[in-house]
Amino acid sequence: MSESAKEPRWERRKQDRPQELLAAGLALFVERGYAATRLEDVAARAGVSKGTLYLYFENKESLFKSVVRANMLPLVDEAEDMVERHTGHSADLLRELILSWWGAVEHSGLVGISKLMMAEAGNFPELAQFYQAEVISRCDAVMVRMLERGAARGEFRSVDAEQMKKVIVAPILMLMLWSQSFGPCSIPPLDPQAYLASLIDLCLHGLLKPEHKPAQQQPD
Repeated sequence: MSESAKEPRWERRKQDRPQELLAAGLALFVERGYAATRLEDVAARAGVSKGTLYLYFENKESLFKSVVRANMLPLVDEAEDMVERHTGHSADLLRELILSWWGAVEHSGLVGISKLMMAEAGNFPELAQFYQAEVISRCDAVMVRMLERGAARGEFRSVDAEQMKKVIVAPILMLMLWSQSFGPCSIPPLDPQAYLASLIDLCLHGLLKPEHKPAQQQPD
């Protein structure tokens, strides 16, 4: 019999409580938003008392930050590692970054975190600053490194990476928001894979054929 099997059931349950509270917090934050989520409801969803929740989290802000760190930061870590270890063409790296990110968040509550932050950032600026520092800034840096890598290897045109990262990320954010709002009832139904394939195609090829590029307009 394994050591874990010998442990009393309540002992193993106690060890699971932080993860259960984080899962309940993620579900309720996404369902109700930050302002409407109450700690007693999180505790009830996790099957513990509100007092037990306070053994692990000081307040709602602490719980929310822990939810983000536990769920979002591993994905950012993975994206950073992906850029560092990639040895192939930068086009493949761009494709892998976009598709792997969506694959990780599509069927999880993480899609709703972005919607929550955009909806409530103005009401909770301290949370917006936290999310900017720990999630957005790192995601932006990943995209910049990918673009600069491609340019340095002669695989991408030299562009303003700081601006281009926003152009690439914006449609991904739109897909996350759309999937949480009009996507389920849109006609025809939203196809995330087709959407992302079009985004990747546009990023890599643009719209103009090389032989049909317009002459540059001379400044007045």
